[in-house]
Amino acid sequence: MTRKINLPPKKERHLLFGSVEPGEKLKPTEKDQMPDLQNSKKDFLFTIDSVGISNVKHPIIIESDLNPTQQTTIATFKMTSKISHDSKGTNMSRFTEQLEQYRQNGGFVLSIKNLYDFTKELAERLKQKDASIEVTFPWFYERKGPSSGLVGLNHAEATIAVTYDEAVGYTTTASLTCAVTTLCPCSKEISEYSAHNQRGYITMDVEFTEDYHEELDWKAALLEAAETNASAMIHPVLKRPDEKMVTETAYENPRFVEDMVRLVAADLYELSFIQAFTVHCRNEESIHLHDAIASLSYRK
Repeated sequence: MTRKINLPPKKERHLLFGSVEPGEKLKPTEKDQMPDLQNSKKDFLFTIDSVGISNVKHPIIIESDLNPTQQTTIATFKMTSKISHDSKGTNMSRFTEQLEQYRQNGGFVLSIKNLYDFTKELAERLKQKDASIEVTFPWFYERKGPSSGLVGLNHAEATIAVTYDEAVGYTTTASLTCAVTTLCPCSKEISEYSAHNQRGYITMDVEFTEDYHEELDWKAALLEAAETNASAMIHPVLKRPDEKMVTETAYENPRFVEDMVRLVAADLYELSFIQAFTVHCRNEESIHLHDAIASLSYRK
């Protein structure tokens, strides 16, 4: 039988579980009368390279050369700046104030121009000579079955970062991680029939040239570099004729992880708006418990 409970009033319940009556309030409540520890000025020994906030979830609007050409998604933000040895700290609220200002002004449209404006304005708001922003988000794009033409959405994880420095200007970097199919050349070579394949993850970290201003969608360019060099592409929708084409394509294009990073690097080398890059490939092996990995870096 369920015991009947005689509930006391809510305030008494709070007291029962440890709440106490408010004490006497003696400290000022007006902002201009409150001490500002973060803006204290004296010698605090060291300059701090980076201080700010991270893991901030916020909606953004993405524009893309691939369908859907405009999409709304949730991004994770990291925003920082330096502070000199004679400043105690930064003003954390000003980072989110800046973000909210952009949201109220039509939404945060993710473009390099907007990131340039954002970082410069953030530095001014913080009364610092530099500011950085890093935005990580899922980017969706349509993929058709090679035979049926049936459309589905794939996605890659993208990151773009901009640093503004009053003395040197802007630095822009980006990263894209996408999934591909790779088929083992060794397995194909030694087996009477068949060959094992695996899902591979290609990560491309790139540094843009100073004159890059999105004349070409960097996300689509990096995606093409990864997918067109793989054994086969990943597809969200496959009918039997599609599956036949995909598996045969993979068999005709075997790739080691070493092959993947070199081939992707060759495509990135040919992109004029990239001045440095790192390519990493990780294969989730289908006949081993381990992953196979390879990476290379290059600066033009």
